[in-house]
Amino acid sequence: MLESVVFLLALSLTWWIRRFALAGKLLDIPNERSLHTLPTPRGGGLAIVVAFYSGALWLYFRGELDPVLLWGLLCALPVAVVSMVDDAVSLSPKIRLAVQGLSAVAALWVLREHLALDLYWFRLEGVWTAPIFFLAILWLTNLYNFLDGIDGYAASEAIFVSWGAYLFFHSEVLLLLGFAALGFLCFNRPKASIFMGDVGSAFLGFVFAVFAIYFSDRPGALWIWLVLLGLFWFDATLTLWRRYRNGERLSQAHRKHAYQRIVQAGWTHRKTLLAGMALNLLGLALLYPAADSPWIVPVAMVWMVVLYRIVRYIDSRKAFS
Repeated sequence: MLESVVFLLALSLTWWIRRFALAGKLLDIPNERSLHTLPTPRGGGLAIVVAFYSGALWLYFRGELDPVLLWGLLCALPVAVVSMVDDAVSLSPKIRLAVQGLSAVAALWVLREHLALDLYWFRLEGVWTAPIFFLAILWLTNLYNFLDGIDGYAASEAIFVSWGAYLFFHSEVLLLLGFAALGFLCFNRPKASIFMGDVGSAFLGFVFAVFAIYFSDRPGALWIWLVLLGLFWFDATLTLWRRYRNGERLSQAHRKHAYQRIVQAGWTHRKTLLAGMALNLLGLALLYPAADSPWIVPVAMVWMVVLYRIVRYIDSRKAFS
């Protein structure tokens, strides 16, 4: 029942935000980095934020959500707010990064009893993991923004990761995030009538980082998240590394992510989206049987090889140049 309410709330809020954005001319204007051709309303990710927090608070007041996790999730609120302002007036990257950094520190303090990395080979805890998790929060927050570039891609990934994670961690709040994203996706699927904006993409990246930290006590949890989020983090990280190796200015806008280049090679947004989600399901099918055993480690390694081979295929269709 709660999932249906969250879905309908996100759906109705997205409709309202779209009308407001059109009236206020809050549009995403195509530029040299864009993969769309028409001005399109943006900021629809606010619907995900409001619907998700509404559902999470309802779980909390019913006594079904750990207060620690709730406060950790609420640490994403400043990130959503500064991103919403940036969607409207374009803030300095330094301001956005500062807010993200402070929010990450707050989240780590709230989740301090959950700072553990269990890799099956060894386990790190407490202060030793804090710098790793701090960088992970910042990177996931920003890479999710980088990968929000074609219709339905970031929202579909949010649905997959949320519901996939539920299979392993069995927390209803994960389902709620997926249903919030589904309500938005109804307006964002190809051909999108509204974009998520930074308010949605940065928020989703931060929230997934909080989930990964909170559920890190489970043996092999890191490998689960690496596979579930593999489609996004692998593309973003490899692209960043290759641009660094090429001597490019990393702050400069570009269209070199694998999903961008396959669209430039002639694939439609819909085809790219469906291929990406099919790839996600394949990774989940490999992961699920191994999740409760040390076999999860070689499975995750094999999955990274698969992702690399797919990037190399895309290289053959559209060179990394």
